[in-house]
Amino acid sequence: MGIVFKQSLSNTVITYLGFGIGAINTLFLYTRFLTDEYYGLVGVILSTSAILMPLLAFGVPNTLVKYYSGFKQDQNLQGFLGMMLLLPMAMILPIAMLSFAANQAIGAFLSRENPIVEGYVWHIFLIGMAMAYFEVFYAWSRVHMRTVTGNFMKEVFVRAGVSVMLFLVYLDLISVPLFLDLLVALYLVRTLIMKWYAYRLKRPSLRFLWPKNSRPILTYSLLIILGGSAAVILLELDRFMINQFIPIENVAYYSVAVFIATVVAVPTRAMHQVTYPLTAELLNKKDTAGLKELYHKSSVTLLVVSGLLFLLIILNVQDLYLLLPETYRGGFMVVFLVGLAKVYDALLGNNNSILYNSEYYRAVLVMGVFLALLTILLNLWFIPVLGINGAALATFLAISIYNTVKMWYVKVKFGIHPLGGDTYKILVMITALGLLLYWVPLNFHPILNMLLKSTVLVSFYLWLIFRFQLSPEIIEGLRWLYRLGKKS
Repeated sequence: MGIVFKQSLSNTVITYLGFGIGAINTLFLYTRFLTDEYYGLVGVILSTSAILMPLLAFGVPNTLVKYYSGFKQDQNLQGFLGMMLLLPMAMILPIAMLSFAANQAIGAFLSRENPIVEGYVWHIFLIGMAMAYFEVFYAWSRVHMRTVTGNFMKEVFVRAGVSVMLFLVYLDLISVPLFLDLLVALYLVRTLIMKWYAYRLKRPSLRFLWPKNSRPILTYSLLIILGGSAAVILLELDRFMINQFIPIENVAYYSVAVFIATVVAVPTRAMHQVTYPLTAELLNKKDTAGLKELYHKSSVTLLVVSGLLFLLIILNVQDLYLLLPETYRGGFMVVFLVGLAKVYDALLGNNNSILYNSEYYRAVLVMGVFLALLTILLNLWFIPVLGINGAALATFLAISIYNTVKMWYVKVKFGIHPLGGDTYKILVMITALGLLLYWVPLNFHPILNMLLKSTVLVSFYLWLIFRFQLSPEIIEGLRWLYRLGKKS
């Protein structure tokens, strides 16, 4: 079994553990232990911090992965690592001073529709800064092919901490404002732990000597800010803009629906932790054949897994909503549209890794900026008219356009694409099973309905995968799990 599958499997298990904890938080603890207004406030703080993060990170996480393998001498490598540590401060310090000087003006802008947001400007900045440096240290570990610990910190640590803090709120041991202060502390502690782990793998020298190729590195970092910001805007802008146009409670309802849909993206996120540095290495070696193979395998594997998750969610979401408070039950279209966009993301495999680590990244960044502007315009158009469904529609259209452009660009520049005979068979299988099982009526308890539907779907789905040999990597992985189970 290859290194991609082994580490992807470990990361998938960890990521699903995190999503399991996140599901408890999102679907049950937040919805019952915080008011809708305060839950919406948490969503606004975290989304705005995530939008700020790429700017504060100065493109360093991508730059670190792209250039690290190209350094042969330790002295140049140490200079490069020192540069990576200092670059984020070029953004963090001036933005911190701006936040201090214009705190009231920023707060007034953020709280135009919902006054509750006004007092949380520093929460947004500090969490954004913590996110930025966490990604720097996470990339530090990824270039050493050590992704599991960082993935645990990224997916599990904060969610587990939030669970504990929500119970403390429920038991009246802490207030909600203190919960929000502790949320900032949680992100800062996570960053410090990730820093300690990264330095165990490779401790930087105290002498910061810029590497000889500093200029192209700096240029890449500056440009990647645009690309990173565009990608985050596509994912996080909707909640920020919901706060600007409609009551903040809708951020809470939207967050629940998006969380359900985002489960589809877990395999993609897990595999990317491994394929990103591998893609960079293949590009540095100019191994086109290896790149083509990785592109196709990652696409097929992710499409199979994400397609199954999408079906499980769509077939069960109405029953799941019956278990939630009534105010949270109106998000089916959000789940469907955002989930479908995540399936399209999966279809692209390691497309992002190819683009951001190639010489063509500048053109792609321009496309990303254009599509980020398109996302803003679509949200401005749809949210006031359609509410949270409008935000989901804007996200779906923007991601679909962006992905189509990226897939076309890789085909033009590299002569490779992820589509093949297996791809079309998988898409037909997903569509057919979805249409067939969605209309099957079950009138039992929601939990029993979900168990029955899921069992039937997974059984048919896996049988078809084996029957038509649609993904050798998935089949090999399932056989490995079977053998492992027999040994234990």
